[in-house]
Amino acid sequence: MDMHYLTVILLGIVEGLTEFLPVSSTGHLILASELLGYDAATWAMFNVVIQLGAILAVVVLYWRTFWAVGVGLLRREPVSWRFLRNLVVAFIPSAVIGLALHDYIEAMLGAPTIVAWALIAGGIAILAIERGVKEQRFVGIADIPLARVVGIGLIQCLSMVPGVSRSGATIMGALTLGVERRTAAEFSFFLAIPTMLGATTLELFKNGDKVATGVAGWGSIALGFIVSFVVALIVIRWFVGLVSRRGFTPFAWYRIAAGIAALAWLSLR
Repeated sequence: MDMHYLTVILLGIVEGLTEFLPVSSTGHLILASELLGYDAATWAMFNVVIQLGAILAVVVLYWRTFWAVGVGLLRREPVSWRFLRNLVVAFIPSAVIGLALHDYIEAMLGAPTIVAWALIAGGIAILAIERGVKEQRFVGIADIPLARVVGIGLIQCLSMVPGVSRSGATIMGALTLGVERRTAAEFSFFLAIPTMLGATTLELFKNGDKVATGVAGWGSIALGFIVSFVVALIVIRWFVGLVSRRGFTPFAWYRIAAGIAALAWLSLR
């Protein structure tokens, strides 16, 4: 198989594996770019757009939830409106700040050293939060109070630094604000939908005319999309089961080890 398509498949696998784990999919894609020896900037849009494959996996796996919420909205059921309200409110901070700092965020995407340090710092933060959090009062996304939803949305903005992890920031923010583990994980899944749709729309608006002539054209994007979708389907089910039994500590140690390994490798290049 052509090396180009092997790269596309590998990046799709990395995206599907890491999008919903608290380990930073963007950070892993940047490090994969460095490891494979190609220019990450030329693949930046590809890496953003294939995230939609992972997002589609959430829609497929949780279609009953979305259907129930949709029916509830039509029937004006309060629980469905609170569910929608919480997703919208949590999304707003990242939308506003992401637009305002878009150029700065893009500049950081070419800095693998930032990713390595963010992986380590995030791992330490997860260990501290896991040990410190005791009370988990809110079970169900619709049950999270509005003020705490705002807090989760603001904390998610930390993930604009590559290597922090969008899902990790959302989950850890939710845990510190009293949300139960499984609910925190699922909230991060659902919040990914508007967040990633917004990021992809912005990327296509700014650079969509370059797709046909870029290193990763529409055919490569379609393949990466499919690979990330299939892998994410498997990962989401496994992840929810794992955190319900063992929490997030295994991911913290992985982040620390991966960050140290990345720093060592980058220093030897």
